[in-house]
Parts: sequence; C-alpha cells; structure tokens
Amino acid sequence: MRRLLSISTLYPNASAPRFGTFVARSLEALAERGDWHVTLVNPLGIPPIAFGKYRALAEAAVDGRENGVEVYRPRFTLLPKIGVRNNPAAIAKAVLPLVERLHAEQPFDMVDAQFFFPDGPAAAWIAHKLGLPLSIKARGSDITYWGGKGFARDQMIDAAERASGLVAVSEALATDMTALGMPRGKIAINYTGLDRDRFRPLDHTGLRDTLGRSLGIALPSGGPLLSSVGALVQRKGQDLVIGALGNMPDAHLMLVGQGEDEKHLRNLARDLRVADRVHFLGSVDHDLLPVILSASDAMVLPSAREGLANAWVEALACGTPVVTTDVGGARELVTSETAGVLVERSVDSVTEGIRRIVADPPASSDVAAHVDAFSWERNAADLAAHYERLVGGN
Repeated sequence: MRRLLSISTLYPNASAPRFGTFVARSLEALAERGDWHVTLVNPLGIPPIAFGKYRALAEAAVDGRENGVEVYRPRFTLLPKIGVRNNPAAIAKAVLPLVERLHAEQPFDMVDAQFFFPDGPAAAWIAHKLGLPLSIKARGSDITYWGGKGFARDQMIDAAERASGLVAVSEALATDMTALGMPRGKIAINYTGLDRDRFRPLDHTGLRDTLGRSLGIALPSGGPLLSSVGALVQRKGQDLVIGALGNMPDAHLMLVGQGEDEKHLRNLARDLRVADRVHFLGSVDHDLLPVILSASDAMVLPSAREGLANAWVEALACGTPVVTTDVGGARELVTSETAGVLVERSVDSVTEGIRRIVADPPASSDVAAHVDAFSWERNAADLAAHYERLVGGN
C-alpha cells in the first residue's frame, strides 16, 4: 500500500463541520480503495490571542482517525488579513516537525496539497525536505483570486515548477493555470465526485409541502421555487438572485449557506420588499440538501469565479437545471439547455435565465444524465492513477 501525505487548510473540523467537505469525501474515497493509505494534515491558523471564532477553532485542533483517514490538526500562527503572504511559511514551519516524525515512523511515498494557496507553497517546501514527489491541486479561487495577487502568484508558480504534477478540477481551470505561467503538460484533470446514493431526483408528489414542514417555512404550492447553494459571499452573486425576485412576484428563493454577506443580503431583500420570499436556511444537513434541490425549479448561482462548483454537479444530479455564469468549468457541465442556462452577471440576465427554465422545464431524468459520469469512486480512481504516475516517475 502506498502512503500519501496530504496537506489541506480546507477540511471539516468540529468548529466548521461543512468546511471543505468535498476535500474530505475525495480523500475518504481514495482511502477506501485500499491501495493508498491517506494521512491528512489540516493546519489551523490561530492568532496569538484566540478570540471570537478563533477560540472555537483552537478547540477543534484535535487529531484522530476520521472515515478511514488519519487526520492531524497542528496550529500555526495566523495574523488575520495582514499576514497572509507569510502563511505558507508559517504552515510549513508548524507542520514539518510532525511530518518528519510520521515519515520516520512509516515513510510516505508522496506529498499532496489540496489547495494552491497557501497549501501549495507550504507543501512544496515540505516535499523538498522529505525528498518526495509532490502534487498540487487547483480548485478555483486559489487560481482566479490568489493568482491576481503578486506575492501569492510568485509563490504558486515557484511551487508549480517544483511539483512533479498538478491537478485542476476542470479544463477551464487548467487553461487559467497555464495562462498564469504553469506548465500545461504537468496538469491532470480530476473532476469532483458525487454521492450518487444521496443526490438523485426526488419527484414524489407533495415534495414542497414536506420540505416546508421540515424547514419550518411556508413554501408556495405553485410559482417558481429557486435555490442558491454556496457561501454567502459577494462573488457568489446571491444579491443578483434576490434582485431577480423583484421581477418575479410569485417566485421564492431558498439560500443555502452562511457567510459574511448575510446581513447585506437580508437588508437587500427587505429594501426590495421580497424578504417574505427569501428564505435563509444557513448550513443544512447533507441529507436535506437533495430534497431542497429536487424541489427547486432551478439552482441559481451567478458566480464571479469558480473552478467547477460542487453545487452545479449536485443540482444536476437531483434533476434540477442551473442558472449560472460562464465561469470556470460551467461549459463543461452546461452543454445544452437541458442542463441550464449561462447568463451575464446582471439582474436582468439572471431573471431571463430563470424565466427560460421555468417556461420550459426539462425532464429531471434528462437533467441528471448530464452528470452520469460523476462519482467519488471515479474521482478517487483518477486521483490514484495520477499519484501512481508521479511515484512511478521518481
């Protein structure tokens, strides 16, 4: 059995159990195969004085075996906002003693980073110290956002040059990486996975009523019911969806997610007099999400940037078309109007996209067929093959 050391600041913990769940599912599926033992180091950034949310995060710095993955959560010193350029070095310094001890006990075969910044540069330094091949995965904002910051871009390009191989979650993101200066020949595509037992069309009569009772809200028996799944942050574009409700007086919107933009979105809904039709659901149980998606006429996410959003894949798997922007790997999923509509980032364009789907809704089975190839087993198999190529080449 090969041994993988994976480093990821994106990973669920007791303080944020929904944070980076897609990373956890990918590594859990890899560990379940039996040909790779997975050790995950999840560095937690804690300021010198742990206040507010950081106090709970500090308490979550607990190691253990989680769903087949050995998880370690060392703390590194974080200086919020002002210290971001130093985070890769701080992570590497905090992690190295731990991984050197683990490597001495049972040697690893390779090092992997599950996000390009700050994880990638830190993993590059650690892989160099251990003398192991390195893979770095790009997921979206690590390239499209951090790639626009000079200090981060320089560190990322240096890490990419030192890596044995790179991974992108979509062809479009691989193109963005190449434009940034990373070698295309090193980049493998590893599409996200999907829990096919959970995410599937649920078409039974009375689904909206059942969902409304579960959530404790009044959902319309008729009229468009929309959902938007993603962190409540500006780049996800939930403000545009709320604006579209002003043009659709019988539509309701379910917002799934939490984030710093929630207060602004609530104020916007109130100012546009649609607050009674915008339902803030927060972070929901993963078993409830397929019901929310299946009950929706469309999942609307007009993002400014994405890699390949899990929310797109999960919505399509539930038979729900998406209204989204032409960003990241959207065109790799929305290949026809059966899957949804690509729109501009404006209230009018989002409104028109929703109306096109509501006026001529596709069959849920036809929508779900667009993601037939997605599964966590496929994701893990492709990842394992990528790692084997890198280990075999060293």
